[in-house]
Amino acid sequence: MAEKITQTAGRDQLGDFAPMFAHLNDDVLFGEVWNESAIDVKTKCIITVVSLMASGITDSSLTYHLQNAKAHGVTKEEIAAIITHATMYTGWPKGWAVFRLAKEVWKEREPATNEKDRYQNSIFFPIGEPNPYGKYFVGQSYLAQISKEQILVFNVTFEPGCRNNWHIHNAKSGGGQMLICVGGRGWYQEEGKNAVELLPGSVVNIPAGVKHWHGAAKDSWFSHLALEIPGEDGSTSWCESVSEEDYGKLRAFPA
Repeated sequence: MAEKITQTAGRDQLGDFAPMFAHLNDDVLFGEVWNESAIDVKTKCIITVVSLMASGITDSSLTYHLQNAKAHGVTKEEIAAIITHATMYTGWPKGWAVFRLAKEVWKEREPATNEKDRYQNSIFFPIGEPNPYGKYFVGQSYLAQISKEQILVFNVTFEPGCRNNWHIHNAKSGGGQMLICVGGRGWYQEEGKNAVELLPGSVVNIPAGVKHWHGAAKDSWFSHLALEIPGEDGSTSWCESVSEEDYGKLRAFPA
């Protein structure tokens, strides 16, 4: 039985604003035309890519249809030949633009050869290089700067069992830090409070002046974005390390 193509983007994005357009997009275009049996889905994907290319559309909609083409069996060699052929009729600039998108869609990832590579393939942000502040950490950590504009943002990655020392973000006013977990499993603890387990999507707001630490679970890699909150006369005071005894007592709650 042929795969049934379904689409809800019209209703999801324009259902209240343009219900007729949403109906035509979801029910007619994708519900009927894409499911018409005279042409197989792979061929429809190719026709759609070439049609968008000819129209000069090289935004996210073309990326979606390139991904759809790959998902329905169009190989790297086939898409290269298709774009090259279409370029002869649509123009060189359009060919270059589409090739830039297609190259990313059909990009062949390097095979993971170790735990670090395998973990990198599981998260969106780069792991980066060995952390230059490593002397304030127990175990191996890595640092990658994500943003230099407006607010400084870093992706901090911890190998299993790695954690930073107790520390305090100082500021006369404002300041502090925000953590957004983006991979693996870890811990955050403020002085005098129980440790909190961190999973992808967890957000921690750390006011200035609060002594705390954060790091990976002993059996998991862990990454979080660290956002430096602007403040007056900001600095960081590094304190003692988290003891092996205290760290070893941490236990995750059952899922």
